[in-house]
Amino acid sequence: MSRAVFLDRDGVINQNPPEGDYVVRWEDFHVLPGVAEGVALLNRAGFAVIVVTNQRCIAKGLMTAVELENMHERMTKLLAASGAIINGTFYCPHEIEPVCDCRKPAPGMLLSAARLHGIDLSASWMIGDSDTDIEAGKNAGCKTVRLLTGDEAPDKAKCASGPTTHADITARSFLETIRGIFEREGVAIDSLSSTPAAIQD
Repeated sequence: MSRAVFLDRDGVINQNPPEGDYVVRWEDFHVLPGVAEGVALLNRAGFAVIVVTNQRCIAKGLMTAVELENMHERMTKLLAASGAIINGTFYCPHEIEPVCDCRKPAPGMLLSAARLHGIDLSASWMIGDSDTDIEAGKNAGCKTVRLLTGDEAPDKAKCASGPTTHADITARSFLETIRGIFEREGVAIDSLSSTPAAIQD
């Protein structure tokens, strides 16, 4: 079985929209610094890279499933042009209620990816910028990385998180999350480094 790194989308891969808003147009999809380089490093280290994202905007009627899938296809192609391969993208289109088995913090998307791609979840990681992401990773049996946002302090994040949402690693940037994973996994990052082409929005 393979090992994977699961990535939340908004706030990890692309710039988070304002609170209460959704990224529903490609023109508003802006890949964050270091993401292409970090994903390429994971590729070279032998990790599958899987995106798992709650997209309630579909249930709200703000975009269709086809439009979302087209956006994800463009995201995948944009990253691939910089040498960064996304092996799969899973999304939950549902509202918060009634409760489904795929909306994070439920582990459904990670479990589906594991079945489809032959992933050993206990050898895998979940990177997210919220307690919901971390809890989903833990519910699936993965190790977890909390990507801090804005002025959020590592000790503050730990205090605010309960025992089920305390991440194994906290980091301030995507590349820092990758370095943290590689340090835990005994991967020599210097042996993998090569700068991918810059992403053009």
